[in-house]
Amino acid sequence: MSAYTAELLHPVFPKYPGPPPGVGYHRQRPTIEEAPSVPILTRGRYRLALPKPLAYGWLLGPALLLIYWSLASLTGYVDSRVLPAPWVAITAGIDLIQDGRLQHNVLISSSRALQGLLLGGLAGVAMAFLSGLSLVGGYIFDGVIQLKRAIPTLALIPFFILWFGVGETMKVTMISVFVFLPIYVHTHNALRGIDLRFVELAETTRISYFQFLRHIVLPGALPGILLGLRFGVMAAWVSLVVVEQFNATSGIGYMINLARNYAQPDVMLVGLVLYAILGLASDMAVRLIEKRALAYRKTLGQ
Repeated sequence: MSAYTAELLHPVFPKYPGPPPGVGYHRQRPTIEEAPSVPILTRGRYRLALPKPLAYGWLLGPALLLIYWSLASLTGYVDSRVLPAPWVAITAGIDLIQDGRLQHNVLISSSRALQGLLLGGLAGVAMAFLSGLSLVGGYIFDGVIQLKRAIPTLALIPFFILWFGVGETMKVTMISVFVFLPIYVHTHNALRGIDLRFVELAETTRISYFQFLRHIVLPGALPGILLGLRFGVMAAWVSLVVVEQFNATSGIGYMINLARNYAQPDVMLVGLVLYAILGLASDMAVRLIEKRALAYRKTLGQ
């Protein structure tokens, strides 16, 4: 066999040199300098969220009111017989503290407000759970409570006096009625507003009803419960002004009523300032609890 015939029968194929540069697995990887750069998004000056709040920024409003009140009293724009000056109220408060009357009346009023808050708060939360997590409970209780919302609570005072007399039972019960409504309404709305996807997830995982209440219902309703508690605390102090006008022998409301009979506007002003301070302190306590309990939420106000 000649060399020519052998080359025809067994041709020599050229060695594959590989893919050209930049094609296939042999292409060079881009370095960091050659990689495309992505611009970093920054908010800059265009910010829709609120800035970080100041620690004592909430004192600005009361401070401006106090300055305006002081200037109006100094210039004579406000008659001292109509509204005493701030320093007059401070002097009267010091005198009441030295007499021991102020501490006694504050303790009595605080005790009444706390009892009414506990009674009305527990009843409001329990009734909201009964009507919010059960259709039958909603049919039975929610309609009656909505009817009660249309009736002014002050209109029930004569009936409460008729049923409970004019003693401490009537006062505490009346305060609890004032507290009950806001706590019930906000808790009920929070329960009915729980996201249905979480309920379907609980059904899919077949957790027990107790676990459903613990892991789904309580976390979902807690913001509404705390919001209702804030309104309930304020309602307790507001209702205290009313109930202590009826056959009371102690309390801040009794002190204000007695000062009105003896034409002592400075003592009346001390009572009003006490209501404002106690109400503000109670609201701040509830807001602190809300901040700790709902620390996982990131909202516009945080």
